[in-house]
Amino acid sequence: MSQHSSLRNSGSVGTKRSVLKRGERVKLLKTRGLWKEGRLPTNLPKTKPE
Repeated sequence: MSQHSSLRNSGSVGTKRSVLKRGERVKLLKTRGLWKEGRLPTNLPKTKPE
């Protein structure tokens, strides 16, 4: 099966992502001092990647 032409030359390989995964957001909040221990990783505030 061949690859779709829109996926072939995506150009997005190695570019900076604008959306963080949950684990990355928790890590970023910890470094910024906004994470409280014992808090559930749901309903996290919006964060911008650095």
